[in-house]
Amino acid sequence: MLIPVILSGGAGTRLWPVSREAHPKPFIVLPDGQSLMQKTLLRAAALKPASILTITNRDYFFITRDAYAAVAPAAGIALDYLLEPAGRNTAPAIAAGALRIREQFGDNATMLVLPSDHLIGDITAFAKAVDAAVELAGQRYLVTFGITPTGAETGFGYIEADQAGKLGGHGLVVRRFVEKPSREKAEQYLASGRYYWNSGMFCFRVGEFLGQLARCAPAVSEAVLAAWQATPRNQAPVAIDAESFARIADISVDYAVMEKAERVAVVPGRFDWSDIGSWQALGDLVPADAAGNRVQGEAVLIDAEHCFVRSEDRLVAALGVRNLLVVDTPDALLVADRNRAQDVKSIVQRLKTSGHESARLHRTVHRPWGTYTVLEEGPRFKIKRIEVKPGASLSLQYHHRRSEHWVVVSGTAKIVNGEREITLGADQSSYIPAGTPHRLANPGAVDCVMIEVQSGDYLGEDDIVRLEDNYGRS
Repeated sequence: MLIPVILSGGAGTRLWPVSREAHPKPFIVLPDGQSLMQKTLLRAAALKPASILTITNRDYFFITRDAYAAVAPAAGIALDYLLEPAGRNTAPAIAAGALRIREQFGDNATMLVLPSDHLIGDITAFAKAVDAAVELAGQRYLVTFGITPTGAETGFGYIEADQAGKLGGHGLVVRRFVEKPSREKAEQYLASGRYYWNSGMFCFRVGEFLGQLARCAPAVSEAVLAAWQATPRNQAPVAIDAESFARIADISVDYAVMEKAERVAVVPGRFDWSDIGSWQALGDLVPADAAGNRVQGEAVLIDAEHCFVRSEDRLVAALGVRNLLVVDTPDALLVADRNRAQDVKSIVQRLKTSGHESARLHRTVHRPWGTYTVLEEGPRFKIKRIEVKPGASLSLQYHHRRSEHWVVVSGTAKIVNGEREITLGADQSSYIPAGTPHRLANPGAVDCVMIEVQSGDYLGEDDIVRLEDNYGRS
């Protein structure tokens, strides 16, 4: 039995300002209208498994669920979730997933581990590689997928394979894993023909992986098992116990297991593959014009060459420029030399150091109940557009330092305002003084859209005291 396991974690800081901590890389919408997360789900569903397990941070559960619902995977495939309280790298995540699958399907179930931020176009070739990996996993191999290098790439790890050690014509014995190399080393690897890029995709029997984890990294194995035993499984989705999970070492599955295990094989992936690790890679998905420019959105380029421009909601004009990267979002603009695309992460590091909110949030923020968009803010005021999904509700809450005025634009709003409960329609409003418990719900069949005007001496998102919440938030 094959169970795809989708890992969704990394922030994708090289893709700022579109990828941010609260809305990371897997949720970026590509030029064809689908996100990397959605494409990964559809790729897994095409294998016709009985179940698909997604391991993600609990903060991303609702946006993941909504993203999946938008593409409607194949009927009959169960979607299971395992929520991490914090990121502890791939070894603890995969180990927790293995324990979940063993509990449901037994030690002989085969895990197919898929990062959620990869792009693969040739699904048929991918499925053939998976078939080969499943066969090797049945022979007690821990299998990884290697990508044939197309250049001396220094941003990927490498796998050295024994070209003489072919396994049934499907795979090769792994000699060693190599960290991201220097340019000189990468060129040597490329010339030798023995090396593959490490894709970060894996396939193995659950029992075999857990056994090798216990042998190669016993402390990690014991800590994950302790966290699993402390985790209540009588709820959906299953959320891993936070206190015990925090005690697990932050370590990759390569370091913990794959580099030390006894029987490790690589299946060369004869399919197109990209981890969309930078704006250079994402820009390559957009067709180029005669001058080598690539545009996603609306732009006017005059006397410009080899530029990539992405604009979400306004016109970008460029004149007399070369080799520029321009990414425009409602609250942040990135302008960089295209050759420096890998260094965008340094901007995010600077923003985090200074405590700037744009490292974490977009102007439009996704919540379990819908979204809010900051339209304008200044001293002592902030204006938001709030959209609440049918049947959803915000938490019962109050604020110490701000008052709010709600105006319904469309739909129906059911409002708790102190001791009163009222229902409002379009063009009606309610004022909520600071310190007053309040709640907004949408009892209707269409989205409820509201304008919220906040006023006070402090308007930060952390001035929320939740009294009751349907989504388990504190």
